[in-house]
Amino acid sequence: MTDSRYLKRTIIKEEIDSKYLGEKRFLRIYLPPGYNEILSYPVVYCQDGEEFFNFGRIATHANQLILDEGIDPFIIVGVEVDTKVRTEEYAPFGNRFDAYTRCFTEEIIPFIERNYPVRRERGERVLAGDSLGATVSLHLALKKPELFSKIISLSGAYYEPSLKLLSEETDLSCLSLFMVVGLQEDHYTTDTGTYNFVELNRKAKALLEERGAKIVYSEKDGKHLWGFWQQELPGALVHFLK
Repeated sequence: MTDSRYLKRTIIKEEIDSKYLGEKRFLRIYLPPGYNEILSYPVVYCQDGEEFFNFGRIATHANQLILDEGIDPFIIVGVEVDTKVRTEEYAPFGNRFDAYTRCFTEEIIPFIERNYPVRRERGERVLAGDSLGATVSLHLALKKPELFSKIISLSGAYYEPSLKLLSEETDLSCLSLFMVVGLQEDHYTTDTGTYNFVELNRKAKALLEERGAKIVYSEKDGKHLWGFWQQELPGALVHFLK
């Protein structure tokens, strides 16, 4: 991906004051080639925003898809997170989970929609996340089905509390997920324990499909690392934006 056109990216940094989190939250916004404020664009919201841009190279991927692959232009919003409190914000058992999800839906989404020409229909928003970022994306869609229906799940950390909440749902036919997990993630240690991510993703997939969700699922050679996820991002974006 050395074409200089892919590397000419417009990325704006914003910050909001969150009353729910009691602090500032930083955002990175990618604007597509040919961006025009009088047009409207689909939007991809990424958890771990800094990592999606730096390690996932999502802006470079987006340029390539738009310039050469025939994908209509779209906007990307990366929501940054302090890694010290990431589990507390992203996991449903975290002590900042409710505050973060309210910040996301009641502060971040309205801020973006006031300041950028993103489309406001549910089907024009995509949530994207890796590991616990995928988990919180799914929980956002469960909490606010009127806002979200499309999720990119890169090695989702679907621990037992998330699986239990999924099992309590009855109809998830409005959801569509692109799920991928690495086969070498069967014994991965996080800050809360050691997990078999392959098995967790299989369980989540089964629960989702039993409740009517539309799933594109794959298990591939790969580890719980951005080197794996970066390769999967273009296909995930094309799936929802083609």
